[in-house]
Amino acid sequence: MVKVLMVLYDGGKIAAEKDSGLLGTTQKELGLRSWLEEQGHTLVTTSDKDGENSQFDQELVDAEIIITTPFHPGYLTAERLAKAKNLKLAITAGIGSDHVDLNAANKTNGGITVAEVTGSNVVSVAEHVVMTILILIRNFVPAHEQVERGDWDVAAVADKEFDLAGKTVGTVAVGRIGERVLQRLKPFGCRLLYYDYQPLSEEAQNTIGCKRMDSLEEMLGECDVVTINCPLHEKTKGLFNKDLIEKMRTGSYLINTARGAIVVKEDVAEALKSGKLAGYGGDVWFPQPAPKDHPLRTAKNPWGGGNAMVPHMSGTSIDAQRRYAKGTEEILKSYLSGKHDYRPEDLIVHNGDYATKAYGQRK
Repeated sequence: MVKVLMVLYDGGKIAAEKDSGLLGTTQKELGLRSWLEEQGHTLVTTSDKDGENSQFDQELVDAEIIITTPFHPGYLTAERLAKAKNLKLAITAGIGSDHVDLNAANKTNGGITVAEVTGSNVVSVAEHVVMTILILIRNFVPAHEQVERGDWDVAAVADKEFDLAGKTVGTVAVGRIGERVLQRLKPFGCRLLYYDYQPLSEEAQNTIGCKRMDSLEEMLGECDVVTINCPLHEKTKGLFNKDLIEKMRTGSYLINTARGAIVVKEDVAEALKSGKLAGYGGDVWFPQPAPKDHPLRTAKNPWGGGNAMVPHMSGTSIDAQRRYAKGTEEILKSYLSGKHDYRPEDLIVHNGDYATKAYGQRK
């Protein structure tokens, strides 16, 4: 029989309620406990993942399968993998396996399979991107805070409120999420650009009405809004640093629902404070959960707005949780049956090698 370890976030009293749809929590355990235990398997679930003596570290030693999410990731470093003598399968309930040292996974225990539920929350994230763009460009947060304070000063908030129509919006990468963002922005009457190593099909590009740019820097210089939709890997870590942000239009907006480590947080915070960026929004942080002194919790522009950051929630709507819980179950069934007939698009690392030449580029 198999030991399965889940590292999930704690949903508290809300998740414990019978009719709660918070499947991705320690309380609901992706709805898989009964199914696993009926087959004689052992399930251990924890949210305790940090520190040398965390329950994650203690239980990982003899676990055969680990399941975690991008929203409360159990970081599988090379050091942790070296101690996990029985580990054979690492599942991301969601999309994005950058919390796993993939090179180490390839070499551990004859090759650990790393899989994720591709496509499970792309719509959810794309909707969040569009929402965040509108929140920032319409100066929503300062206006709402004004109402909460009991004030009423239309001029103070309308002075930095703009229409999305007629603005130029560009996406960094145009995979499953980036393409859906562009599709959803088309009705707003925006000029739509994208930068990606791989172009959209001519049909998709014509239907959306978007244009591929030859260089990232060229695209940034033309955009009023930039949305980051690329995966985190060696080439994108720290990509948006001070030098690259300087290539952006002064007073433009930056949206990041990809991964927190793609930006240099101190440089983004400084760009907000100086007014180089009119706004920064999204839901991804590094590390996660974000420490209380993380600069992007409170950084604002000179007129007191421009921050639309929330906890990592864009891809974990109730609808998305149903999809990635079901997808996790299917991956488990494939492994536990011995068939290993995984969906090819779900595989990141398999049989001691990368399943795709460019991991994550089309996520």
